[in-house]
Amino acid sequence: MDTDDTADIIKPNPEQYDPLAAKIGFSPFATHLNRMMTGNFIDYASYVIKDRAIPDVDDGLKPVQRRILHTLFKADDGKFHKVANIVGACMAYHPHGDSSIYGALVTVANKEYFIEKQGNFGNILTGDNASAARYIECRLSPLARETLFNTETTEFVDSYDGRNKEPVCLPAKVPALLMMGTEGIAVGMATRILPHNFNELLKAQIKILRGQRFEIYPDFLCGGIMDISQYDFGRGKVTVRAKIDILNNKTLVIKQVAPGTTTESLMSSIEEAAKNGKIKIASIQDYTAEHVEIEINLPRGVQADWALNALYAFTQCEVSLSPNITVIQRGRPKEIHVGEVLHHNTQTLVNILRWELLNEQNKLNEKYHDRTLERIFIEERIYKKIEECTSQSEVFEAVRSGLKPFLDQLRRDVSDEDIERLLRIPIRRISLFDINKNNKELEEILKALKEVAYNLEHLKDYTINFIKNLISKYGKQYPRLTEIKSIEKVDAKEIAVANVKLGYDKVGGYIGTQINNGNHIKCTEFDRIIILTKDGKFKVTNISDKLFVGRFTEIFVVDKEQIYSVIYTDKKSGISYHKRCMIKKFILDKEYLLFPKGNKLELIDTNYGIVLDCHLEDTSRSKGVTAELIFDDVPIRSATAKGFKTASRPITKFLKKKRGSESKTQIEEEQKQDEEEQAEDEAKNKNTWKAPKINFTQDEVDDAAAENAKAKAAELEELEAKRLATSAKFANSAKTEAPSEPIDEQSTEEKLAEEVETETPEETEAEETPQKTESVEEEPKANTDVMGDAPTPFKRKIDPDSTFTLEP
Repeated sequence: MDTDDTADIIKPNPEQYDPLAAKIGFSPFATHLNRMMTGNFIDYASYVIKDRAIPDVDDGLKPVQRRILHTLFKADDGKFHKVANIVGACMAYHPHGDSSIYGALVTVANKEYFIEKQGNFGNILTGDNASAARYIECRLSPLARETLFNTETTEFVDSYDGRNKEPVCLPAKVPALLMMGTEGIAVGMATRILPHNFNELLKAQIKILRGQRFEIYPDFLCGGIMDISQYDFGRGKVTVRAKIDILNNKTLVIKQVAPGTTTESLMSSIEEAAKNGKIKIASIQDYTAEHVEIEINLPRGVQADWALNALYAFTQCEVSLSPNITVIQRGRPKEIHVGEVLHHNTQTLVNILRWELLNEQNKLNEKYHDRTLERIFIEERIYKKIEECTSQSEVFEAVRSGLKPFLDQLRRDVSDEDIERLLRIPIRRISLFDINKNNKELEEILKALKEVAYNLEHLKDYTINFIKNLISKYGKQYPRLTEIKSIEKVDAKEIAVANVKLGYDKVGGYIGTQINNGNHIKCTEFDRIIILTKDGKFKVTNISDKLFVGRFTEIFVVDKEQIYSVIYTDKKSGISYHKRCMIKKFILDKEYLLFPKGNKLELIDTNYGIVLDCHLEDTSRSKGVTAELIFDDVPIRSATAKGFKTASRPITKFLKKKRGSESKTQIEEEQKQDEEEQAEDEAKNKNTWKAPKINFTQDEVDDAAAENAKAKAAELEELEAKRLATSAKFANSAKTEAPSEPIDEQSTEEKLAEEVETETPEETEAEETPQKTESVEEEPKANTDVMGDAPTPFKRKIDPDSTFTLEP
């Protein structure tokens, strides 16, 4: 056969193989490797999930914990055993090394439920490690002996090497999963179950059996203060705080730590926060022994209340825990909540108690059968019938025939094992057999059988009594340690210290924490900044190390309650507008307009109490006109509002008459101080002479009014006479100069009116203008604006040489 033909026959079709093999080039080895890795990974993942990291919902134990407790049960003799011996014996069931067994044993022992410890098992409060396995000892606790083991109701399987038998699941009569809590990370999933209080769990089981509603919340060995407002039967989260007492205004004492933390890690977080400037402390000392005691001394100027909030906001004094209950149920992983776990454990308890009662009933029936069979065998002298038997079969037949008349007294049929046991009864026991004692024993067995039957019929009540017995026996050992209390959330942004220096280089146009030259703005790590350009564009962004923003840019730290006073000018008309606004809503790094396009920014300030002198552009009819703008009287609008027209003509200059203050409190204090000074001035001028106020009677007032009326009437008559004389004079002159012309029908009065009207406005105003400069305060006119009609707060100063009237 040709070699090429042979190659074609040997080479399979690539489509028959996996896509991965086709990508890397056809290779039978690659295809086999792909399949092997895929299959092995699935096996590995399944093994880790079921046999390593995830606990079983029935007994609440991981395989290594179950094997440790089984080893302790086999070795249990009431005395303490070296942990090293237990670890070595447990390796017959757990093929993953002694270190994993030792660590798991210490963890279970520190839960203080199922293992009694002797020696240094470490400290969950300080984080200290346990001593070596050869130094510490342990044994099963009474609670474990009573609630975890029953070889008659436990299913066993071969160990990993087939030499030993290990339990598939322990017959746990307590909800061990929720009692101890656990954490585990498997392939593609994880579990986190918070521990709960022993007494509360058992009381909740009683309520389940009675069909009542119940509530159950976590309880931690380290204590602390817990907020359950966001917790819902194992879902959501709980917020737990360390318990901190204020000893005095300069000293705080930490009495309990939060779960998942130790005194060492807590102190490290406090020192780190102090190093970063988030909190201020003078010293910190650890006096922890049996109980936690960390003393924090505060420096001068720091209040205890502020320091307490800072500890909760920036250190491990407050933690949030989000449970995720993933368990193995019927051989498969499943996510459930606390209520489902507790219902399942309660049903498991009922089943275990039923199995134990049935097993006890079978034992009692067997015991009654044995005692009755023995009584008949001895009392009826059936053993006499075997004296002449020559073979075993004849002996068995003789005994069986002797018992046949009494079968109605037995609980079941007679088996060969029963006959074998009767034949092994010693002669001494037969001769000393006490019929009365046997009958009494049978009565006790019958009484026990009735009690068992009653418990089986009333299994729910029997289970409740069993749980109550556990509570009365062990409940005092497990009081609640974590206090449930509503916690007011501390906003880290509100108490953060402004320890970040934000530099702004106006020449280069850069801003950031790494900019050393230029101006600096103090802010916190949580702050955001507003970048505003001259054309009114602004955006809100986070603080960065270095960011180019350009020259001629205004920078502000975001404060949603901050009020901005703004003046801008229309480039085409030159008209200026003013407004006060707040920037409350924004999207990060999105560009907005503070005022319409085609305008330029004149002024923006964040102070209260700003007063400006606005110098208006001169005209031919008015020069040197200024207007006073009081920003505190301007209504507050949104950031996108157009604002109010400042004046009807361009403004050439804006001068700050009052720079204002950063807070309203300072403005109010200044006003109060001005009022006090004014009151002092008035008090000094009390001795100054003032014209006395004269009080007139009503008759005197009427007489004065009549005299004034007469004087005014006389004045009017005199004026009328003068007017008539003037009219006559004009009429005579007209007749003399032009007698031939016709007489104009227009009256003399109308001609006089025309002459008066031909006078120039300038002459009239010049006559009426006072020579002395005065400061005239006018009532502002309504300003028409897109925001609606609103008064413009002006106090105008009018030049007496000018005839211009300023309109807002």
